[in-house]
Amino acid sequence: MDEEEKQKWLEAGKITRKALEHGKKKISPDKTLLEVAEAVENKINEQGAETAFPVNLSLNEEAAHYTPEAEDDKKFGESIVKLDVGAQVDGYIGDCARTIDLTNENKELVKASEEALENAIEMVEPGAKTREIGAKIEETIESHGFKPIKNLSGHVMVQGIVHTGLTIPNYNTAGFELQEDMVIAIEPFATKGRGKVSSGSKTLIFGLKEEKPVRNQHARKILELAKNYEEYPFAERWLTKAAKGFKLKAGLKELVQKEVFTTYPVLKAKDLVSQTENTVIVTEDGCEITTKL
Repeated sequence: MDEEEKQKWLEAGKITRKALEHGKKKISPDKTLLEVAEAVENKINEQGAETAFPVNLSLNEEAAHYTPEAEDDKKFGESIVKLDVGAQVDGYIGDCARTIDLTNENKELVKASEEALENAIEMVEPGAKTREIGAKIEETIESHGFKPIKNLSGHVMVQGIVHTGLTIPNYNTAGFELQEDMVIAIEPFATKGRGKVSSGSKTLIFGLKEEKPVRNQHARKILELAKNYEEYPFAERWLTKAAKGFKLKAGLKELVQKEVFTTYPVLKAKDLVSQTENTVIVTEDGCEITTKL
């Protein structure tokens, strides 16, 4: 990795963290998820970057992939909020998440994922085994009386790709050795439940999988708009310029059925979930966190 590339990763990480902190300040019981999501996404754009994925605002048992719908009036109320933010600059990505406890009753759950992330980052260096990092995350979360979510993980990133297929596990399982210049997002999830998530019935985030001809005129308009996001995930609410209401839903249904769009369903656990995440670059003698102020 040359110095110019490194600076791009650092720039994307800093923008991401600033946007996340902007969102954290706005989250309160009487605010709507939509106004916070739009505020965070606008903050990313104001800094000269673009979203790497829609802002995730997952509540309580939801672990990931909830983003508000267009004209959504849902408020935070007394909930545990997972704010997950991604920004990209010329394809260089920052990915960062924090949990905000509006219940004031689950500080230990939040602390479990935060401490797991800290302990994991301390282990990052060339040659470090992801199995051992996962074991440390699992050990840390269990020491607080909770379980890691085993079917969610951190991930290796490269320019233009948020998830490359290489994962950083949240428990002791087979993996690989980290190499210098790898960029990884470490992402512990802690839960009061059984340590697994499943796909919910609602999907609010999509991705462009393969361009194909479609018959529905609204689907065609939606597809044309979705091309603007290229390989990055996009929110249903971003597509309302192409279609609204039933027309939007019908168009999306055809695009999913024809496998033009891939889906990112809301992921839910059986009990409350906390999440903490940072992006780091593996360096010669350890790592550098990109998503810090």
